[in-house]
Amino acid sequence: MNFFLLNVLLAVAWAALNGQFSPEFLLSGFILGYAMLWISRRALGCGGYVTKVPRVIRFFAYFLWELFSANLRVAWEVITPRFHMRPAIVAIPLSLESDLEITLLAQLITLTPGTLSIDVSSDKRVLYVHSMYVNDIDAFRRSIKDGFERQIRELLE
Repeated sequence: MNFFLLNVLLAVAWAALNGQFSPEFLLSGFILGYAMLWISRRALGCGGYVTKVPRVIRFFAYFLWELFSANLRVAWEVITPRFHMRPAIVAIPLSLESDLEITLLAQLITLTPGTLSIDVSSDKRVLYVHSMYVNDIDAFRRSIKDGFERQIRELLE
């Protein structure tokens, strides 16, 4: 059974019972439906779904934080007269293996202002990234490995 669909149906039922199909009622219905599924996870066998939802929320929260902080950094660069950039192209060794994981990592890097995924090696072991701000190459590599790459691995495991 698809427990995400069941959770959405519970949210719609909650909104229908309240007679208001507003985003607030749908969101509260989704949260209440998730709580009901979490309580009955052993009986329904939906343990995988209830553990995946917090990972998805954590993944999106991490991405939104990275997006926000990168936007602030680029905006600061634009409004200040001094040049703070130290651009570089960095080769990042990948521990991700599937095409989906590598594509997701490359897209997340590209969506973040100040960074751009350039290429993936033919053996899919290295991702080349251009960044506007690289003071320490090893620290930049660690930030990608401990940041986006770890989040993707946790999300898709």
